[in-house]
Amino acid sequence: MSLDPRRRISLDDFRHEALSETSSTNSECLARARAGDRGLLWVTAEKQTGGRGRRGRPWVSERGNLYASLLLIDPAPMERLGSLPLAIAVAVHQAVRQVLPHTAEPLEVKWPNDILIGRKKTCGILVEGEALPDGRHALVIGIGINVAFMPENPLYPVTCLREQGSSASPEDVFAHLFASMAEVLEAWDRGRGVREITDRWRRVACGIGEKITVNLPDRSISGHFDGIDDNGLLKLDTGAGRMMTIAAGDVFFG
Repeated sequence: MSLDPRRRISLDDFRHEALSETSSTNSECLARARAGDRGLLWVTAEKQTGGRGRRGRPWVSERGNLYASLLLIDPAPMERLGSLPLAIAVAVHQAVRQVLPHTAEPLEVKWPNDILIGRKKTCGILVEGEALPDGRHALVIGIGINVAFMPENPLYPVTCLREQGSSASPEDVFAHLFASMAEVLEAWDRGRGVREITDRWRRVACGIGEKITVNLPDRSISGHFDGIDDNGLLKLDTGAGRMMTIAAGDVFFG
């Protein structure tokens, strides 16, 4: 069973299974998909023994932080999936904002979906997909949020919600995430609501107008961050009137 393209999803469509420990909530969701799960399933774990980040990087997953994955089945036509990372970022930003005190440093999104507090990373998001034998396509959104502690990251400065004055537990954060993701995916509307999502993303974006470097698989490119286009691609002003659009890459400021 896939998402019905004729109607919008609602909060009541989502399910949640909480685990004490698993190797990876993403792997658990993919296993459920292969077994025929209909999707809209959240899997959370207090601890992961084999958590992973982008490009196969390990994701330290001790108890005290939030580890959550959402399984979607056929969430949108392939040509509309490019805007999904922006929708995810908007939902996570919305959830984290609910548990941060006013004294916290600024909460922003770094393209496409890194959540920063005071320009320090506090969340990792990993989206993985797999074609299933029955013709369906599984997409898993893995989200790790630094709640009580912050594993060292050699690539970026890091922080956690506790350091920012929040007393929220992982369960508190997930309750907000459960609600915000349902609301944002309804607005995203299988990719048909991309304009609303890009507008909401721009309002919480970090570093528009600043000098950035984008690391691509084969090279690095520097320029000024000119925001995103209406499909969510990064616009990089490389000088002399030359504007590049970039679909994927690691962004560094300065």
